Amino acid sequence: MKTDISQSQVDFYQKNGYLVIENFLNADELDFWRSAVTQAVKERAGQKMPGKEIKIGEDDGINEDAGYYSKVFDQLLNLWQTNDQVKGLMLNEKIGRMAAELAVVDGIRIWHDQALIKRPWANPTSWHLDTPFWSFSDRRALSIWVALDDATLENGCLFFIPGSQTGTSFENPGIGKNMDSVFDFYPQFRSSPSVAAPMKAGSCSFHNGLTIHGAHANMTPGFRRAMTCAYMPDGNVFNGQANILPDDYLRKLSVGDLLNNDEQNPLIYKR
Repeated sequence: MKTDISQSQVDFYQKNGYLVIENFLNADELDFWRSAVTQAVKERAGQKMPGKEIKIGEDDGINEDAGYYSKVFDQLLNLWQTNDQVKGLMLNEKIGRMAAELAVVDGIRIWHDQALIKRPWANPTSWHLDTPFWSFSDRRALSIWVALDDATLENGCLFFIPGSQTGTSFENPGIGKNMDSVFDFYPQFRSSPSVAAPMKAGSCSFHNGLTIHGAHANMTPGFRRAMTCAYMPDGNVFNGQANILPDDYLRKLSVGDLLNNDEQNPLIYKR
């Protein structure tokens, strides 16, 4: 893995809210990641996350647009909790160090991993933010996005609004049916240029959880698979949102409690 981070990369990430790293994985590593994620997804048999009997698409069935959302992407969370090979990948200290260096923090915990799979002819992923979904509020939170297939302009590569992380907040417009819904919350970015981030398989990107980002529709008969992981800077506290936290853990939490449960959110790097 290409895990060394330069100061110029840190500077670019801090200014723009994202960073693309070409050839993050070599060919053998890419094969292993693909195999591990494929097996982990198969083992889930459609269960979206551990501890919650929600199947892919079922949580979108609360409105008349459920059919649309079920065709944006398949999302399977916390594969590290149910597959040992994925656990080894996600708990890698070197990747944790990369995240900590880019975010300029002393410690990094896993918030959740997720496989994101755009099926053939899948709908676009509208412009959105990540951190407002989560159970903590930190402007430094970030994610890695590893391309398991080539992510192209045709099959649903990521797009970013550079610098938007400096002007967004924790209001959550969600991932809506309309591509531009996020700009109703953050109208100052409605006229901002976007940047496409096509990536060869094995490349990766990091992005801040408050960077406005989205993805094209998949205009091809092939899959666009990615493995991602969201990171929480160490020392964060519970903000009252359940998100992916299991019910038994939630019952023990009060707003303001430290999120330092190593079974749920392992500390993978400490400076």
